[in-house]
Amino acid sequence: MSKLEEIIETAESMIRERGYNGFSFREIADAVGVKSASVHYHFPTKGDLGAVVARAYTEKFLLALGAPEAAAITPKKQIERYIEACRYAVVKQRKMCLCGMLGAEVAALPDEVARETKIFFEKNIEWLTKVYARMANVGAAGALGRAHGAVATVEGAMILARTLKDVDAFEKAVKQIATS
Repeated sequence: MSKLEEIIETAESMIRERGYNGFSFREIADAVGVKSASVHYHFPTKGDLGAVVARAYTEKFLLALGAPEAAAITPKKQIERYIEACRYAVVKQRKMCLCGMLGAEVAALPDEVARETKIFFEKNIEWLTKVYARMANVGAAGALGRAHGAVATVEGAMILARTLKDVDAFEKAVKQIATS
């Protein structure tokens, strides 16, 4: 892994644990084993770094989900895959979804970071809408509303589990979308 990749990965981890304002270039440099100037070389501003981190996270997240139109996997299994990706974050990694954390801070974020955070949510809603539209009991008319509800539920469930320090809270909250 290159130093640039380490910087991005370290920033992602810090944001997911402490939020956008919970880290500094110096902390990233120390964690990666470089000088702070090296971080600034790649990312002149914290906003530049935050935008790249959010974009990379979005791409990685959606890649892990696969194509929403994949005929080889049922829509119900795709919804379960979506929930599992979020479960992995909060239960296994003990961290928030990066863009969920950024979304909570969106009013105070630099424009470029807020824009990438918005793109994460738009792409998640788009992916879920396509999946829900394939379900016989939902169809195209109800798919968008279901997608909004699913994103809100899993993101809220992560916040709830983290705040209560109770991963069961996540399971109880997402149960409704996992069985529908």
